[in-house]
Amino acid sequence: MRLGEHFSSFAIPIDHHVTISGWQTGSGPALLLLHGFPQTHLIWHKVAERLSATYTVVALDLRGYGASSKPADTDGSHARYAKSAMARDCATVMARLGHPQFFVVGHDRGGRVAHKLAVDYPTRVRRLMVLDIAPTLAMYDATDRVFATWYWHWFFLIQPAPFPERLMLAAPDVMIAKFLRMPNGDFHPDAYEEYAAQLRDAATVHGMCEDYRAASTCDLEESKEDLEKGRKIKCPVKAIWGAKGLIQIKFNAVDEWKKVCDNADVTGQAFDCGHYIPEEKPDELLAAIEDFMK
Repeated sequence: MRLGEHFSSFAIPIDHHVTISGWQTGSGPALLLLHGFPQTHLIWHKVAERLSATYTVVALDLRGYGASSKPADTDGSHARYAKSAMARDCATVMARLGHPQFFVVGHDRGGRVAHKLAVDYPTRVRRLMVLDIAPTLAMYDATDRVFATWYWHWFFLIQPAPFPERLMLAAPDVMIAKFLRMPNGDFHPDAYEEYAAQLRDAATVHGMCEDYRAASTCDLEESKEDLEKGRKIKCPVKAIWGAKGLIQIKFNAVDEWKKVCDNADVTGQAFDCGHYIPEEKPDELLAAIEDFMK
């Protein structure tokens, strides 16, 4: 399955450990699309081609996912999967592709990478849209029974290796069925199969776990340090979340994003869907992107 017939692929080396793969097409201002767990760039398959009529669309596979590299954790620090490292991947890719400034839309884990990207590269990110997340530190600080019940996988995936890796690889189809649920409708079967295939690959499963382990360790430390030193998002931000998901139940998303932004231009809205907004509400998302980014 492809994003669209006009997309061309690329593979850009970041260092001797990591090469980031992605797809690009279109013309106009650059728009970077970042996927979440347990998916790949294919989460954008319902909107990417249409966005390319207005933007130069770049869709990546984050490190640890899809066709990008999956470096092993060699020292127990999980630093290779810190959102600062993933943000550096994105900044490097966009620079190599000739995009000194760009818009960003990030879903789930991609939204967390996009958050750090906007903090670490404030002159490069023009506008930021985050889909169905609140800031990582805010979510961990608000952990209670409701949060842990909805987002049980956060606490499963951060367990020391190789415990979660072995369990996921032992029953990948059970796991993917548990992870990928929509309140209404189904995933495209080809996209679903690609997501499922990730849970059958040992290197990818390890990369996913490392992504979450980093989120509960070095990412939290970096977030605290950023806030202590006044390093916040400086560009306009729009948060969109699913009205049938945890963000609606547990958080005031706009208020939480205002706390990590150094500007008053933070807006948000809920869509009548669950977590997987680009695949559940593509038309509404497309309209929101075009309205916010113009």
